[in-house]
Amino acid sequence: MTLPMKLGAVIITMGNRPDELRALLDSVTAQHGDRIEVVVVGNGAPVPDVPAGVRTVELPENLGIPGGRNVGIEAFGPCGADVDALLFLDDDGLLPNRDTAELCRQAFEADPKLGIVTFRIADPETGVTQRRHVPRLRAADPMRSSRVTTFLGGANAVRTKVIAEVGPLPEDFFYAHEETDLAWRALDAGWMIDYRADMVLNHPTTAPSRHAVYHRMVARNRVWLARRNLPAPLVPLYTGVWLLLTLVRRPSPPALKAWFGGFREGWTAPCGIRRPMKWRTVWRLTRLGRPPVI
Repeated sequence: MTLPMKLGAVIITMGNRPDELRALLDSVTAQHGDRIEVVVVGNGAPVPDVPAGVRTVELPENLGIPGGRNVGIEAFGPCGADVDALLFLDDDGLLPNRDTAELCRQAFEADPKLGIVTFRIADPETGVTQRRHVPRLRAADPMRSSRVTTFLGGANAVRTKVIAEVGPLPEDFFYAHEETDLAWRALDAGWMIDYRADMVLNHPTTAPSRHAVYHRMVARNRVWLARRNLPAPLVPLYTGVWLLLTLVRRPSPPALKAWFGGFREGWTAPCGIRRPMKWRTVWRLTRLGRPPVI
């Protein structure tokens, strides 16, 4: 008889939502099945009081979302090797159902090639799932589970074998698109990603543009994503499509100025190691409904 998958959880915090963090930790503790070991990373801030048994790491500076999560991964050993899979959860989220961890275990155990599971994010008051939180182009029905090509950063579970094989999140991204970078590398290595509507994280409805760095980093990291991962002919196509989409959406003049500044930075600043995906991965992404040109 095989042992059930061992799960850990990584939560990064800026220390400014202690009540929400405590509620999230309580919801993780309440999960059915074996205990989930939790690491809370203070990303350039002290960690608020946490329950006994929760490990903490306090960083002297804010390393950004991917940098903070990578520190949390390493708290479980090299590439998270002390556990079989890691849950990554936003510190102002909440697991409303007590069977989410068990559903994760069952999903991974049933499909050895399943590398990442992304949860449905729902507003706790209305139950509404924002369209941007459904990681596929056909996002009209958030209650439909499916195979997808990316995942949601603060509401997911990743098999640690994926991290060991393809590497961690790209720390230089700091914020935005780091999940897609990891997702593309995982898909190129033969792993699959599932969006599961029955695995829910409650999270208040927000706009991503609330972050001051949003427009610059979204643009810069789009370019980095393409430069790092796409075959050469697709790099200008992918970035060109997103340039046109941005103009069609008619952002405010300050937002557009920040976006173009990030777009320029994406071409001039180092993007890290380039490992273009195989053309068969491009075809695989296309068959999954999202060719890597949008």
